[in-house]
Amino acid sequence: MTAPVRECVDGAPIDILLRPEDLRAALLTDAREGLGSTPKTLPPKYFYDAEGSRLFEQITRQPKYYPTRTEHAILSEYAEEIAQAAGAEVLLELGSGSSEKTRLLLDAMGERLDGYVPVDVSPDALREAILRLRVDYPDLHVHGAVADFDHHLGDLPAPGKRMVALLGSTLGNYRPHERARFLGAIASAMHPGESLLLGLDLVKDPSRLVAAYDDAAGVTAAFNRNVLRVLNRELGADFAPDAFEHVARWDSGGEWMEMRLRATRPMKVRLPAIELDVDFADGEELRTETSAKFRREPITEELSQHGLSVVKWWSDPAGDYAMLLAVK
Repeated sequence: MTAPVRECVDGAPIDILLRPEDLRAALLTDAREGLGSTPKTLPPKYFYDAEGSRLFEQITRQPKYYPTRTEHAILSEYAEEIAQAAGAEVLLELGSGSSEKTRLLLDAMGERLDGYVPVDVSPDALREAILRLRVDYPDLHVHGAVADFDHHLGDLPAPGKRMVALLGSTLGNYRPHERARFLGAIASAMHPGESLLLGLDLVKDPSRLVAAYDDAAGVTAAFNRNVLRVLNRELGADFAPDAFEHVARWDSGGEWMEMRLRATRPMKVRLPAIELDVDFADGEELRTETSAKFRREPITEELSQHGLSVVKWWSDPAGDYAMLLAVK
């Protein structure tokens, strides 16, 4: 491992494992490969510029979007039980964002808590979160990392026995072959006795899932189209976002939701930064997100294939959402 660039925010170190030029290079590659494939695809991580993050916060407040508030309710009820089962000294959170829900876990870990390692691709979000944490937890050892957890899992700080948290059903954004690779990488980066806390959206009535991903107010549609505005800004593309319809579809075979953008007319899009022209037929779709839904037995088996044993499972009364703890 090459020594990371390090900065400090209010006395808390941040390891810079992912530089702006790395993000740029990844965007160029992903856009070239995804828009040149059949069907056309883009990874969901490019939703989350400042505007995309603002829109997603609005999505979480929509009446039929249950995952965020249900996960928060489970954490509120079971955080102390989770902390006791993990027996960890350090909380490492992948995709920490504002670190708001994480405070329930930090508080529950109590006297055994020695450190918190927030990991995010956005240095600005990480700095802001750390500044707030330093006010509310002045004695907590915080060591942040700007990193892409698809590539830097083995390079993250390990200041003690860790509980690795991946909340928000982020695992669902990986298609099955990608998920196997990702879980293997997490397991390889964990030390014996460390634990993994996963938030998982569960399989349920498809009509409820579609309603959660296609709200009546059109916020999710705006969020979906925003990825085209990101490409326009970052790659000099000339997408017409309003010429694409938002599509939310349940795939019963894969048991996942898909978000797509459907062209409402034939068009040619130019992306100068990657010297690519992309043709869209009328009605052609661009897949922007896959969000897998889970069942208890299959995900338990998946984890066991990577040496991770599920020791606890928590869910809401309706069985909409779950959190599990797996130990290496």
